[in-house]
Amino acid sequence: MTSTDHAPVAAPWLFPVTVFASAALVFLVEPMAAKLLLPLLGGGPSIWNTSLAFFQGALLAGYLYAHLLQKIPDLRTQALVHLATLVVAALALPLHVSSLFGAPSSTQPALWMLGVLTVSLGAPFAVLSATAPLVQAWHARVVPTGEGREPYSLYAASNMGSLLALLAYPLLVEPLTPLHGQTLGWSLGYGAFILLMAGLAYSALRFKGQGTQVAAGTTTPAPSWRERIIWLGLAALPSSLMLGVTSHLTTDIASAPFLWVAPLALYLLTFIFAFAEKPPIPRDLTLILQAAAMAACAALLPFGGANIFVALPLHLATFFLTALVCHQALVARRPDPAHLTEFYLLMSLGGVVGGAFNALLAPVIFDNVWEYPLVLTLCCLARPWGQGAIERWRYGVLFGGLVAAGAAVFVNGFTNHLGMRQFHLGGLTGPDLLKLLIKLLLVAAVVSAFVIRRRALVFFAMVAALSLAAQGAGDRLDVQQTKRSFFGVLRTSRFPVAGLGGEVRMLSHGTTLHGGQAQDPRYRCRPLVYYAPETPIGQVFTKVRAAKPSLTIGAVGLGTGAISAYTRPTDRMTFFEIDPLVVAIATDPKQFSYTTECAKGALNYVLGDARLTLAKQPNDHFDILLIDAFSSDSVPAHLLTVEAVRGYLAHIKPDGVVILHLSNRNLDLRSPAMAVAQAAGGFALLQEHTEAKAAPALWESSEDALIVARNPTAIAAFSADARWTRSDPNRTKPWTDDYTNLIGALIGRMTERATTKP
Repeated sequence: MTSTDHAPVAAPWLFPVTVFASAALVFLVEPMAAKLLLPLLGGGPSIWNTSLAFFQGALLAGYLYAHLLQKIPDLRTQALVHLATLVVAALALPLHVSSLFGAPSSTQPALWMLGVLTVSLGAPFAVLSATAPLVQAWHARVVPTGEGREPYSLYAASNMGSLLALLAYPLLVEPLTPLHGQTLGWSLGYGAFILLMAGLAYSALRFKGQGTQVAAGTTTPAPSWRERIIWLGLAALPSSLMLGVTSHLTTDIASAPFLWVAPLALYLLTFIFAFAEKPPIPRDLTLILQAAAMAACAALLPFGGANIFVALPLHLATFFLTALVCHQALVARRPDPAHLTEFYLLMSLGGVVGGAFNALLAPVIFDNVWEYPLVLTLCCLARPWGQGAIERWRYGVLFGGLVAAGAAVFVNGFTNHLGMRQFHLGGLTGPDLLKLLIKLLLVAAVVSAFVIRRRALVFFAMVAALSLAAQGAGDRLDVQQTKRSFFGVLRTSRFPVAGLGGEVRMLSHGTTLHGGQAQDPRYRCRPLVYYAPETPIGQVFTKVRAAKPSLTIGAVGLGTGAISAYTRPTDRMTFFEIDPLVVAIATDPKQFSYTTECAKGALNYVLGDARLTLAKQPNDHFDILLIDAFSSDSVPAHLLTVEAVRGYLAHIKPDGVVILHLSNRNLDLRSPAMAVAQAAGGFALLQEHTEAKAAPALWESSEDALIVARNPTAIAAFSADARWTRSDPNRTKPWTDDYTNLIGALIGRMTERATTKP
């Protein structure tokens, strides 16, 4: 017997380090792929969800590969095959976007994305994803019980690497490193990982001198199909819930791209907690907290007007606790390490099922983000079901909760019927009192759900009823129609405005107003809100139109088509719009009639990403080019870079102007836009417009706009107007195709709000 027969593992630290490194590379490349590719389709929630569905599919492919590789009994053969696969996958590097599928598609964007992502980085992503289950299986084979940690604990190290990389990208990598440096660095990191994996394989093969003779693990009975289906379901529910809460937050509460990261980070954190050897949150405490959060979230979910500082933490806390309940249930059912790779394979398959449901199926079958409350309710079934018959008192509490929920819906209907008929009691009007009663009834239903939380079936029934009741009592606008496309949820609604002669029709994308039109004939062809004559955009159109008998106009972003009301018979206007559904709504006279009744000039519509479609237009072509794509829920940052603005300037006439509409609730876009304008060789003026306090609702709106021209002469008329000021290009570093700093723009907006707060 040699001295190596009783030697410990040569480098035990290599096991956690390897899974940590692979996970970090995987979750660095996800936002990097978004940086390379996803902005070409507008950056909306569905694009993020579709990309996550792809990555979950690639993860499944990696886990399947690891599972099949474990069928090879010889450990040395496994190592050689895996190292060869890593090297072959490296042929797809350096990281880049494949041009095999051509330009982005507005009609089949999901299929285009999946195809491009598969060709561009599918192979290296999948083989990296195989690391966690593969290394854990090796750990189980070469480290005897009692000489090392349980192999499942390595999964916590994997998810820790994922979480830290995910958070590091927007906070450190993106602001400090240009895009070409990011892709080069990731490709070099992949090469270094191959060496690390080779070192681990060498270390494992030297364990106790046994090498390829290591046993394949203890023979244990295979899991039942019922158990496998439970694994799949417990993995699918939190995966779907993650995408559902992301869509809800970015659509209905606070539309900011950074919220995309929060649910994914919390999702990874639940894996870390659940698979830790000593879980930071015991399961019993998790169940108590999750029941309270779940019931409260179901009651609050439909109320779009809820305070963001209440709604946002509640939704994220509910998601975190619910995902943790599911993952803790998974860990409680984990099999013997002999079936470890099958367990991870089915867990990954569940993730794909949940993600595909939200990203690919839900946008087709639902006209709103209904998948979120649906899956949230189904997650109640992941709680313990209890033993024996359900106690009678629980049925009694359930009945009381159902009565309270039903009464809330009835009172809401009575409130709507009451209308303007007012009565007063204790300083409150009748409708206010009834709304307070609705809230109290919903609170009673929430308390009922919490009391019966220990039995999953009755808890599920109460939360389902509570969710339906809240939907029936929600405080929504008079929504006439809701339609959903890959690019988001569009709502048309009505709102009475006395100063505009009555009804005004509005178009919203999520929570962002995209325009409105008065129905009174006196105001029907007056552009409202952002495009009113009083606003910076309206001022430019009015002044340039007065100076030229005919105009050639380009507009990125259609909305309701209000800007077309400025056209004369001699003018020509082209709208560049990425969403075909927006075009269908804006050109439907039953919805909005700006383009069909008010526009006098010829109109044309070009579908696709504006950066690509504008590039096909001739140079020196437009008198006015309006870039109006930044007020929406998600900012297509690639339209506000030095390279983009250079393209805009090339497409306008020597005396033409580019208008950048920079209004945004969450981001300060003025600072980067001013820096970009100068870096692109333009001359710029800024106006920060405040709407008149005496104006009727929707008559105009406050707005930030930057006009950019190729020479000072083109904006001389605006320089003489005191409302326009010379821009300051030194506030921040200009954005480029290689560098954008959305985090900085978010901090800038928050700082501005803090300093201007009375």
